[in-house]
Parts: sequence; C-alpha cells; structure tokens
Amino acid sequence: MTEKDKEIIRNLAKRVAEIADLPIMEERKEIWKRHHNLERVRPMLLIFPENSWHELITSLECEDQLAKSIEWSLKTKIYYYENIHDDTVIEKTYIVNKAVWNTGWGLQPTFVPSSKQSGAGKFYPVIESADDLKKLKFPEVIYDEDSSLLRFEQTQELIGDILDVKLKGMRTISFHLMNLYSKLRGLDQVMIDMHENPKMLHDAMSFIEEGHQRIINQYIDLNLLSLNDDDAWIYPGGNGYSYELPQKNYDPEHIKPLDMWATAEAQELTLVSPEMQWEFAIQYEKRLLERFGLAVYGCCEDLTKKLDYVFRIENLRQVNISPFADVDLCAKDFPKKYIFSWKPHPSQLVGDFNIKYIRENIKHALDVTKDLVFEIVLKDTHTCENHPERFTIWSDIARELIEQY
Repeated sequence: MTEKDKEIIRNLAKRVAEIADLPIMEERKEIWKRHHNLERVRPMLLIFPENSWHELITSLECEDQLAKSIEWSLKTKIYYYENIHDDTVIEKTYIVNKAVWNTGWGLQPTFVPSSKQSGAGKFYPVIESADDLKKLKFPEVIYDEDSSLLRFEQTQELIGDILDVKLKGMRTISFHLMNLYSKLRGLDQVMIDMHENPKMLHDAMSFIEEGHQRIINQYIDLNLLSLNDDDAWIYPGGNGYSYELPQKNYDPEHIKPLDMWATAEAQELTLVSPEMQWEFAIQYEKRLLERFGLAVYGCCEDLTKKLDYVFRIENLRQVNISPFADVDLCAKDFPKKYIFSWKPHPSQLVGDFNIKYIRENIKHALDVTKDLVFEIVLKDTHTCENHPERFTIWSDIARELIEQY
C-alpha cells in the first residue's frame, strides 16, 4: 500500500470519526433501541442504495486492493451522512469480517448469467428425481484464522488510532431454504412437487433445515458468532440496536444464538397459498429462527394473506411488508407486539421520478399505520438511472412527512 493510499484512507477515516462523534448518532441509537423494544417514538427511516452505489460513488482513488475496499466502505458512510437523510447510524468503528465459508451442499446449481449488467440469469436444475437428494451433503464450516488476523492487523495499523477496528465473526444470520432448493430443483418443478410429490419436497426441506442447524452448531463450536445488537446489517434491511440483546447473563467471549437477531424468508413462494407456505417453508424456518433471541421474517414476498402463519414464530419481532403487499390489509389488525417494516417500491427512483406519487404513497402508508410501531425501508434499489440526487430528494420527502406523525 502506497503512502498516498494510506493518506487517502486516513483522511476518510477522520471524517467518519467526526460524523460518528456527532450527538445525532447517539440519539439515533437510543431511538432505534426504543423502536426495537416496540415503543412508537416516531416512524423510522432507512434507505439502502444497494446496486445503485456505483452510481453514487463513481470512482476510487486508491490503487491497492485492500485500500480500495476500505476506501469504498468509508466513502459510503460519509455519503450516507452528507446526502441520505435517513436514520442510519454511523459508528466510530471499522469492522474486519472473519474469513468464514463452508464446503457447500454437495450439488452446485447450474447458472448462466445474463449478458447485461444486473440482468436476469437462468438456472438449470441439477436435482431431477428423489434419488438425486442422496447427493446432497451437509456443509462443513471453515474459518481461515491466519488471513483474518492478518487483515485485522493491517487495518488496525492503518486506521486503528482513528477508528475502533474490530474483528467480527458471523453477524448477519439469515435463512433462505426455499431459495437454495429452488436453484437446485427449479422453481417450476418445486411448485409442481407441492402437488404431485410433496414427500420429496418435505424430504429436501428437512435435509436443508438440518444442514442449517448443523451450520449454527459449528458456528458455536468454532466460536464464530458475534453480537449484532449494533449497526450490523439485519437482513433484508435494518440494524440490530436493542435493549434486549444480548441476554443479561451472556458471555462476551462466547456468543450464543440467543444473544442475536436472525431472519428468514421464502420469496419463491409468493404465488402459493398461505397453507402451502407454512407447510413447505415457514414451519422449517420457524425452528431455526427460534434458536435466536429475536427474529425477523419476510423480504419481497407478499405476506398479506400469510401473516397468521408468520405470527406463529415465537420470537418474532419484525415483519417485512413488501412493495407487493396490500398495506391497508396488512395494517388492519396487525398486532402491536411486532414492528411493521414497510418496503416502498424501489421503481419510484426511476422513470419520470414522480414526486407527487412518492409523497402520496408514503403518506398513505403513514396514515394506515399511525398506531403501529412502523418503519420505512427503501431497498432493492438496483439503479437510480445515474441521478444520485433522487435518493436525497426521496429521503427529504419521507423525513418531512414522518415529522407530521
């Protein structure tokens, strides 16, 4: 890493430290804790540029690869504060993630990517019959301690006097059982199997659930779990600030699932009945989620008619209401013991950028959820059509309306 790279990184780190020290950041953390404790302080707001980031941060100055990755991370934090006026908390930390992976499930989906950037690819099934399930294997977790410690030491030496550099293990715990199996079997065939071959589908889901249970156990045995009651990304879009986590008697040297958030979803089953989503997905996800302290359910699937089954998850704290859900019906009789996490449609950032519609859409959601613990999370933003100012304008509109509630 050149001296020029080091200077660029250190200057960015100093700016992040300045932002993190602002009183508003401590205020936001406290409000998030109250919010996750089911107190309606005010509607909360989060915005995730996701695949649009390359349209917001268009160039990097560093040459070294490690320096580039740190530069990117620090610039996103600064961009959040300066241009996106949501409730994102900028911490005075820099996280180095442990190098952790697993050996896979014995079969790899055949995937042909799109020729277009961010285009839709195609999967070809590799499980063609029940006999092929015998080819599945339980994943083995691998932790590369040497490379993890090396990256931590390098980063610590570079900016450890400016930011609190921390080495962290697994913090984002999310379960995507149906997603995994659909890639191996083919989504159309999964749908057919629900009717024609339910035993095969149950056998597959049971195996995949058991595999995930074993992965969790390996995380515990290898001491790879880290607390996520902070600015950790909680799938599909949130943070983990909490009064309730970790458990009061937790061991900071050995984090357990009960000290953490976990999430699950089954977007592939949007078009199936509530009963089938329970039978082939939620009941399996439920057992995984209930090993953890608090749970979040849902992503882009429409849960309008499926909420009663989602509410069966004992440790559920938050439900994600997708852009395709009926906000009015979801809000009606929605229990106050859960957080209503609403995802506006990200297409609002493209096309003619209809500010009148954006305002009406957000206001309507605020109106029908005015008695609930409510948050707005704009995500799945694959492009802003090279108009980064749209994120600022959208966040300002949402903030203005939120202040009225």
